[in-house]
Amino acid sequence: MNVRRNLLLASLAAVFALGAGAARAQDNVLRVATDATFPPMEFVENGKRTGFDVELVEAVARSMGKQVEWVDIDFKGLIPGLISRRFDMAVSGIYITDERKKVVDFTEPYYAGGLVAMVKEGNTTIRKPADLDGKKISVQVGTKSVAFLTQNYPKAQRVEVEKNQEMFNLVDIGRADAAVTGKPAAYQYVRTRPGLRVIEEQLTTEEYGMALRKDTPELTRAVNAALAKLKADGTYAAIVKKWFSGSAATTAATPAAK
Repeated sequence: MNVRRNLLLASLAAVFALGAGAARAQDNVLRVATDATFPPMEFVENGKRTGFDVELVEAVARSMGKQVEWVDIDFKGLIPGLISRRFDMAVSGIYITDERKKVVDFTEPYYAGGLVAMVKEGNTTIRKPADLDGKKISVQVGTKSVAFLTQNYPKAQRVEVEKNQEMFNLVDIGRADAAVTGKPAAYQYVRTRPGLRVIEEQLTTEEYGMALRKDTPELTRAVNAALAKLKADGTYAAIVKKWFSGSAATTAATPAAK
């Protein structure tokens, strides 16, 4: 009996040890969700996920002694997925808004942006934000652009699409008069697709934040500490320079730490 008992105890100990090891391994993993269709923030190139947000998150994780496990999901599912604990953090060019802050926490702002309107080069009917009213405007589902147009330009006809690329394509082929989106993505697109332009006056000036669950305040503090460290040691500045140096997207897009 003693032999059997000892064998049982040894087996149980081994199981607990494996469980503890797995838990420790999981502690070293940061599960981050993104919609990698928003260059230069996050996108897929040659089969590999890349972009400003991607490099910044990887640097944050290294500073925390963690590895990143990416979760690809449509933008509209980022906040619901975070709330339902499918991942630890969502980083995908997400603007910090009062509405979103009701259900998730945000890090300190890590980049300044805002909404802009993109039109065809020859479009003479949209020269300023007020001209959007009454026009056909493409927007991505789940983004700030939808609510912004609803509240500020109620006469605009919204064309809601699932992906960022679809939104731009509609302007390209003339099925939408303009696209309203984040500033970095708009300037990135017009650099690569001649014949399009971003209207000079921004619609809004806002800041991007990394979203985390409200039940993990210690993780939010750790990510904020990592961001502060990256800004102090020059890593953050190097990533910004790589992705935005020399582009119009850098205007009013200085590192934010408010």
